[in-house]
Amino acid sequence: MNNEYGADQIQILEGLEAVRKRPGMYIDDTSFRGLHHLVYEIVDNSIDEALAGYCTHIQVTIHKDNSITVEDDGRGIPTGINHKAGKPAVEVVFTVLHAGGKFGGGGYKVSGGLHGVGASVVNALSDWLEVTIYSEGKIYKQRYERGKVCYPLEVVGTCLPSKTGTSVSFLPDETMFEVTEYDFKTLQTRLREMAFLTKGLKITLTDERVEPVLSKVYHYEGGIQEFVQYLNKSTTPIYDDIIYCEGVKDGVQVEVAFQHNDSYSENCYSFVNNINTHEGGTHLTGFKNALTRTFNDYARKNKLLKDSESNLSGEDIREGLTAIISVKISEPQFGGQTKHSLGNTEAKSAVDGIVSERLTVYLEQNPQVAKMILDKSILAQRAREAARKARDLTRRKSALDTFALPGKLADCSDKDPVNCEIYIVEGDSAGGSAKTARNRNTQAILPLRGKILNVEKARLDRIYGNEEIKSMITAFGTGIHEDFDLSKLRYHKIIIMTDADVDGAHISTLLLTFLYRFMPELIRQGYVYLAQPPLYKVEKNKKVWYAYSDEELNDILTEIGRDQNNKIQRYKGLGEMDAEQLWETTMDPERRVLLRVTMNEEQTSEIDLTFTTLMGDKVEPRKEFIEANAKYVKNLDI
Repeated sequence: MNNEYGADQIQILEGLEAVRKRPGMYIDDTSFRGLHHLVYEIVDNSIDEALAGYCTHIQVTIHKDNSITVEDDGRGIPTGINHKAGKPAVEVVFTVLHAGGKFGGGGYKVSGGLHGVGASVVNALSDWLEVTIYSEGKIYKQRYERGKVCYPLEVVGTCLPSKTGTSVSFLPDETMFEVTEYDFKTLQTRLREMAFLTKGLKITLTDERVEPVLSKVYHYEGGIQEFVQYLNKSTTPIYDDIIYCEGVKDGVQVEVAFQHNDSYSENCYSFVNNINTHEGGTHLTGFKNALTRTFNDYARKNKLLKDSESNLSGEDIREGLTAIISVKISEPQFGGQTKHSLGNTEAKSAVDGIVSERLTVYLEQNPQVAKMILDKSILAQRAREAARKARDLTRRKSALDTFALPGKLADCSDKDPVNCEIYIVEGDSAGGSAKTARNRNTQAILPLRGKILNVEKARLDRIYGNEEIKSMITAFGTGIHEDFDLSKLRYHKIIIMTDADVDGAHISTLLLTFLYRFMPELIRQGYVYLAQPPLYKVEKNKKVWYAYSDEELNDILTEIGRDQNNKIQRYKGLGEMDAEQLWETTMDPERRVLLRVTMNEEQTSEIDLTFTTLMGDKVEPRKEFIEANAKYVKNLDI
């Protein structure tokens, strides 16, 4: 074996080879998320032109071969020679890492693609990429294949002097990605968000893979105020206005829009230069501080809080709040390459100062709205106190009784969470079968009686008072909300196992709503699964097959022959299976099918909206959602 380690073993990766060698370092991953990230990187460059005031329309097209074209009407990437590199600036942009107009020198005041790796990384990870530039009456073009230049930048035609812009077309390299097909809805969500955040910009998304061709236009003159309105469409706002605060302080442009609705969930979304900072940061902290202080000051000044009463907490004031916090800053400091959190201290003071000032004026001018928000906050405070007492009582019980697990939980004997899984089972009959079927060493069973509380319509005190939810909280061991501690999780697989019918789907959705609202980290870390019981049992000549879909049933019948000896049973529920069948089909780790529940952080606002639509009080948005998505439903029993 040759284990030499000398000077010649140090590899130098030329140009874009580093990106192809370690793509995950540049685009997070090479699966679904990374594939869509390529589009966002190119669109970000066009958005930067819009933020600088030069671009009004971006067109994104998914072609039949799954290649993408992004075209804008900005100034066009410069075509002149970059004297430092000795080649056209556009070639530098697409072939050199960390090159672009975003590192000072007056290219862009604010920018989303701040690492300057966007265009070159997309080029490196594409089978081919073509860039066309319209500038000064000429049309320039250059093509690359897997990051390598095919020919020098050339003039291929003329155009009107008034026509300017850039068009980038690329086909992702299938050898680099696990997934190569673009999802329209995923792109739609992000592009709609970008349009909301860039007031007045028009973004068109077209899908040529379907007949007829599908095209959507996103254009919002109201900007983030329309974003709040969109996110609140499945709830009932408690006042008509969308409160808007705007200003510039210490070089930070601040835009904030918010409105309270009749729900109990808080949905605050923060952005820096149009990038979704889903882990928050200093700008979100500044907003929360301003909100809490301003409302408490107003409540004290106007005697809406008695002297003997404690201040409202931020959580009380943010109950039912939908807010967008958007800042533009020239030198943002992000928490890591993926830009999940903002660290600039000046953003905190800028947002805090501008929101405090504008909100104080608004509340003085709109006392009725102020009273509505404070009345809701005071009710939230009382519910929080009641919930705290219930929680403290539960904690005291647990401290006194080391065997304080729910009575109906059939726990497993292994105590290492990595090896353990818990099945949340609908109904006592299925729970009985599951308890008999399970591997007692590693599989725990928690049967639930009926449908759990819909947490989308309940405050904390009711949630802590619900026996089924308390059983789950105690069994998992992590606590919820501010008490949540992932290190105390008792099972590394939480498996929701319900009947394959409408009621089962409803129970699964109720459980997922609870987990998403109160223990989202379980979903983020990939600990939540949906069991997939079979839909059919096929018997022929004493042999048995199980089918998990209509297509699979059809394949089985084609293989064994369609005749009168076939005995087909359609399972209506888990209770129809005996313990042996349940083990064979749904619980045996060697043979079962589990669906892992995942969460795309870049689409948090759409996930929130979906839960509110499905589980909230408004019927009309739910009806619209069902009509729009009915075509995707399979195996629905009516």
